[in-house]
Amino acid sequence: MLDRFNLDNKIILLTGGAGLYGRGLTADLAAAGATLVVASRDLGACRRVADDECQRGFTVHPASYDQGDEKSILALKDHILEKFGRIDGLVNNSVARPMTGGSGDVTGWEQSLKINATGTYLMHQHFGESMAKSGGGSIVNIGSIYGMVGPSLSFYEETGMSSGAPDYYFNKAGMINLTRYYAANLGPRGVRVNCISPGGFSNNQPDAFVSRYCESTFLGRMGNPGDLGGSVVFLLSDASNYITGINLPVDGGFTAH
Repeated sequence: MLDRFNLDNKIILLTGGAGLYGRGLTADLAAAGATLVVASRDLGACRRVADDECQRGFTVHPASYDQGDEKSILALKDHILEKFGRIDGLVNNSVARPMTGGSGDVTGWEQSLKINATGTYLMHQHFGESMAKSGGGSIVNIGSIYGMVGPSLSFYEETGMSSGAPDYYFNKAGMINLTRYYAANLGPRGVRVNCISPGGFSNNQPDAFVSRYCESTFLGRMGNPGDLGGSVVFLLSDASNYITGINLPVDGGFTAH
């Protein structure tokens, strides 16, 4: 039974593999046995991550792409198919944050939608079609609890932190329903599509924020890098073969209030 939870012999693409969530996901997916491709705009960062994991005895390949450019997305897909012959799984983890608040020039909003909304759509369209043609696969979208709920403004008082920008909330909420759309349309062709919505992960936040967040979770703590990978591995693995179209919060119970 436990063999169904590993990713042996699966070709997996992880976008944004060097960031807050991405670095931990890279380690966990590689350790689960995947032949892993990590891709972002920063090829140097992906190479460093890949080198670290290869030194641990795992199989990780760096690649570069620009999610705001359809030609770049297609080039990445073609590169993986040429090198490995197929794609078994995709983790959409890349995110751009050109907006820093709720006001300012509309350029940031438009740039965000081009990368985070249109780009995510194109990843589903092109990689989903490739998986369907090869007999199936699994797409896992990395959303956010802020695609499910609004900001808790009291958490941020007197911390110097911002509650974020509206494009992030907009894009992450859209990702949840985009997941359902492609789960419905790709499911008959053997491709499962699911979303994970993390929240409250440690990232050197001020003590006041950490204390307030912890008090609002059932588990009484914030998440750490090792708390996300298990869910992603599960949804990529054969152990979840009858699961599609879900949104799974990974937030210590924050959104269950």
